[in-house]
Amino acid sequence: MEAILPLLIQVVAGGIGGNGVAQALKNANLGTMGNTIAGAVGGLGGAALTGAVPGLDALAGMGLAGDGIAGLVGGGVLTAVAGVVKNMMSNNADE
Repeated sequence: MEAILPLLIQVVAGGIGGNGVAQALKNANLGTMGNTIAGAVGGLGGAALTGAVPGLDALAGMGLAGDGIAGLVGGGVLTAVAGVVKNMMSNNADE
């Protein structure tokens, strides 16, 4: 159970971050399910990167709070990037 709790926090925080960014940036909106899935994946990825990127290793040492922060930011970033790419692809298809 000790190994699952950080992953759950990262996934939930990523989903929240993804939906938050989508509400703030209407161009990045992938729909509720898309925002949640992209955010969850970004939450896992963002938390995984905290130990690998110099300067972010302090988050890795914060325990569950660091997992939550990294998941929130990672989920928001991945959702924003995915939303922008989706919009760029749909705009190119219209031309």
